[in-house]
Amino acid sequence: MYKRLEQLLELYKESEDDPFVIYALAKEYEKADRFTEALDFYLRLVEDHPNYTGTYYHLGGLYEKINQTEKAKNIYRKGLEVAKKLNDDHAYRELFSAFSKFTT
Repeated sequence: MYKRLEQLLELYKESEDDPFVIYALAKEYEKADRFTEALDFYLRLVEDHPNYTGTYYHLGGLYEKINQTEKAKNIYRKGLEVAKKLNDDHAYRELFSAFSKFTT
């Protein structure tokens, strides 16, 4: 895992604003249970690339994993708004499924 993380960090140095690289780093840190670093990268995506819809689903899942339920609900809700605005049906369905467990 650390080899992949090193490779991603090298890519990040070359293209710090590439949303895919930022997303990949967030996922890799999350897999390594380095939640603070993962959270930093997910939040950067939400801030700098708000239309990168996959972020909301995974950030919400991380918030759930670290027992921050209200933040999870809020980020899922925000992601639903973005996905609807962009007509991203796939992201909308995933986010709706994740969000709906809080509304039952």
